[in-house]
Amino acid sequence: MQNFISVIRGIIISLICLVIFTTTKAQTPASKIFTKADTLRGSITPERAWWNLIRYDITVKPDYESKTISGSNTITYKVVNDNNKRMMQIDLQEPLVIDSILFNHSGRLHFTKEGNAWHVAVPEQKKATEGNVTVYYHGQVRVSVRPPWSAGWTFTKDSLGRPWMTVTCQGSGASVWYPCKDHQSDEPDKGASLTVIVPDTLVAVANGRLQLKKDNADGTTTYKWAVVNPISNYCIIPYIGKYVNFSEKYAGEKGSLDVNYWVLDYNLTRAKEYMPLQVHNMLKSFEYWFGPYPFYEDGYQLIETSHSGMEHQSAVSYGNKYKFGYGGRDGSGTGWGMKWDFIIIHESGHEWFGNNITSKDLADMYIHEGFTNYSETLFIDHIFGKDAANAYNAGIRRGIKNDRPVIAKYDVNDQGSGDMYPKPSNMLHAIRHGLDNDTLFRQILRGMNKTFYHQTVTTQQIENYISKQAHYDYSKVFDQYLRTTQIPRLEFYLDQDQKNAFYRWTNCVSGFNMPLVLQNKNAKLKVIPTESWKKQPLKSNEAPLFDTAAIVKMYYITAAVIEKK
Repeated sequence: MQNFISVIRGIIISLICLVIFTTTKAQTPASKIFTKADTLRGSITPERAWWNLIRYDITVKPDYESKTISGSNTITYKVVNDNNKRMMQIDLQEPLVIDSILFNHSGRLHFTKEGNAWHVAVPEQKKATEGNVTVYYHGQVRVSVRPPWSAGWTFTKDSLGRPWMTVTCQGSGASVWYPCKDHQSDEPDKGASLTVIVPDTLVAVANGRLQLKKDNADGTTTYKWAVVNPISNYCIIPYIGKYVNFSEKYAGEKGSLDVNYWVLDYNLTRAKEYMPLQVHNMLKSFEYWFGPYPFYEDGYQLIETSHSGMEHQSAVSYGNKYKFGYGGRDGSGTGWGMKWDFIIIHESGHEWFGNNITSKDLADMYIHEGFTNYSETLFIDHIFGKDAANAYNAGIRRGIKNDRPVIAKYDVNDQGSGDMYPKPSNMLHAIRHGLDNDTLFRQILRGMNKTFYHQTVTTQQIENYISKQAHYDYSKVFDQYLRTTQIPRLEFYLDQDQKNAFYRWTNCVSGFNMPLVLQNKNAKLKVIPTESWKKQPLKSNEAPLFDTAAIVKMYYITAAVIEKK
């Protein structure tokens, strides 16, 4: 009988454990299984490591009716190490196909295909020498089903039924439409050109400055655009439609900046009345906080497009329909987001964070999105004041899901949670408040854009820079907000006569040490909680600073008064 009871008890315990395991598993997001294709796409393979990208010269001819393209890309590179087995990885995604590849504009090269990676046999070259391959390609294109959130070409029509085309490819990569070294860590050091052949009834616009416009006498026109600065693959974009242009000179921090607006012809009057003021406020705010616009040599363009908008370097796409907010909505729910055009401000903010400072790996995309999301708060601060900025930043927290960490897996082209927008923004706002020195905080942001000017970086470089310049180790703060889904909890209580406060951090990574500056109109107090209880003697006017609502408004944490220990 005793043995029978033991067996039954064992079965019951096993069933309970199974239920707990199953429930836990159901509540945990399934881990993505990565393939060799993910590694080929997302890592510095040996076939990528031996050469450094110098320049792209792309030519493309899209066909609106058949949804096909044909074109070429001359990829100029420099040999950076002595590897005698010269295989080069070129990326071009299906259904596009490579027709042929020439070495130094002459000899044909042999190549094989492995998914979206093409392995090209190139001659042996000495270290420090330069060479080029010209890749000819064609095919049916991938059509974006939800631009700009999905990759591919957009073939649509304007309100008068005329063709309107462009591309979006962030995340999925530029190899969705042209052959390239599709990894964020390597940008063409000497810029890129994009030549677009279109029907002569349309206009083609792209990044940088117009180099050539040629009537081909066959019903088509060729437009050649170029940038001289390094540029991310996914930022090189054609815009094709019934565009007209107006321009101006902006007196910026670095001198006279050429500003060009490209809009559909029937929107010209509306655009002239609407766009410049938004762009002027943007440039004034961001040059104040971040330093000079990073691409004076290539100018700044705002280009009307059929999707909501994207941060294409020196050719920012705009599709917010001339409305304040984001398509007429305020993501913060505070009303402050309805006082400016979200797309112009946010996508232009990427010129500093994303285009000037670019993450080497897609896993660190918060460097693009988190800092740019915070640029919205700083824009509001500069134009409308601190109280408005504080309210807006707290309001955007409602978009934080904490479904998975902000930083994803490295070397597999993996993106982290969509929280990479509002969560790091709130982290930066918390760092700023705890620092309690806006002069220093501004110096850090401007210093980043100067120190990492036109560079690709890792999160470690950014984290270390901020800590070093702030003279405080924020490494555990970065760990907390970027690598976990936990919201740190501040627990505190005051003694009976309110002469002492006791506080600590819980629900946090080991060593979490984020400083807090608590303040109201009558007092200010800086505290640095740890996981152990700390005691803070209080002046008579400092007890009201320990107010949960006021603390949570300024910091992305939870706070609770607990029973005295």
